[in-house]
Amino acid sequence: MPADEAPSASRRPSIETAALVVAAGRGSRAGSGDAPKQYREIGGVPVLARTLVALSSAPAIDAIQVVIHRDDMPLYDASVSGLSLACALLPPVIGGETRQQSVLQGLRALEPHDPQTVLIHDAARPFVTPAVIDATVRALAAGETGVIAALPVVDTVKRAQDDGAGLASVAETVDRTPLRAAQTPQGFRFAAILGAHERAARNGASNLTDDAAVAQWAGETVRFVAGDPANVKITTAEDLMQADRKLTLEDWAARGDTRVASAYDVHAFETGDHVMLGGIRIDHDRALKGHSDADVVLHALTDALLATLCDGDIGHHFPPSDPAWHKVSSDRFLAFASERVRARDGAIAHLDTTIVCEEPKIGPHREAMRARIAEICGIPLSRVSVKATTSERLGFTGRGEGIAALASATVRLPLFPDDES
Repeated sequence: MPADEAPSASRRPSIETAALVVAAGRGSRAGSGDAPKQYREIGGVPVLARTLVALSSAPAIDAIQVVIHRDDMPLYDASVSGLSLACALLPPVIGGETRQQSVLQGLRALEPHDPQTVLIHDAARPFVTPAVIDATVRALAAGETGVIAALPVVDTVKRAQDDGAGLASVAETVDRTPLRAAQTPQGFRFAAILGAHERAARNGASNLTDDAAVAQWAGETVRFVAGDPANVKITTAEDLMQADRKLTLEDWAARGDTRVASAYDVHAFETGDHVMLGGIRIDHDRALKGHSDADVVLHALTDALLATLCDGDIGHHFPPSDPAWHKVSSDRFLAFASERVRARDGAIAHLDTTIVCEEPKIGPHREAMRARIAEICGIPLSRVSVKATTSERLGFTGRGEGIAALASATVRLPLFPDDES
């Protein structure tokens, strides 16, 4: 699906099984970030987007209905923009003041589509697995009215008692054998769970903590299917950090082909009033001579990146004989090389350059260069190193005839089957 094409609710002619994603919460326990936790990024992608992709990967799910907070439409739109889902994504519906009210609003929005079953899932569980979804759907197909994913409680459980001494004391050890830790999705026959929520709303039963509790309150039987320890719910700021760390490690591990390449470039001085170095204009009594803006630093970095891909050099892609590149800014060359890495599903791990010159002084401009290089390549500042040295008045740089730059690039690429042979 093109990035500018919204997922269509009419992709499939009918909805047998729908997923209802509850994303209307404020997530106050996740810290005071600039957005609720479901819109915060883990591994560079919003939590909600990861949840939607995980659900849509299950073949049994025909459509997804998301319930959002009334203030979150811009955040929602940004999160789903460009998503390519394997099922229909219905327009979002505004939730209520509580989770229970939000689920009811979502069920009402789904009712005209006449689904037979619905899987109700927390937006903050982005690691739900196909196996858990499949087990839930199969149990419903076998005739169950309600099923929930859950795990046996493995820790020893204590009941606490406040004795007024400042610390709670142990009142008793609870038998954990019948206990289960509930997860989502929680799956139901659609008509049964909608009716249960409607009855609970009419009767003021508003303190039911999950949809299984609503179904039980209405007299339905809810059974267990096996959950998954990986299907964690992101609740706190620490959970967000742990999830981000997990995804980052997985991402880097998948790019097991580490490549390091070096490059060298030099430009002579000519008449002028400034030089371009590392994407920064520096006033000087001369300029660097070249077909482009002669930014020797960006040229060397461009060649180093292209070398990690075995993809020629700057002269191959931007020949000086081509007038299109006359006096062009060299940031275009480095951005091109960076994009070539991304096109191979690669990641730039580190860029390093050493500038060799007597003048101008590099120290006052070093941090500005680092920031500009990081910006051009779309990588963190911590992955860019800029150093400078003189040649002790030796050679052409020592005589002040020009500037040289040495660069190295470290790139991580996926291990393709052809590379593993």
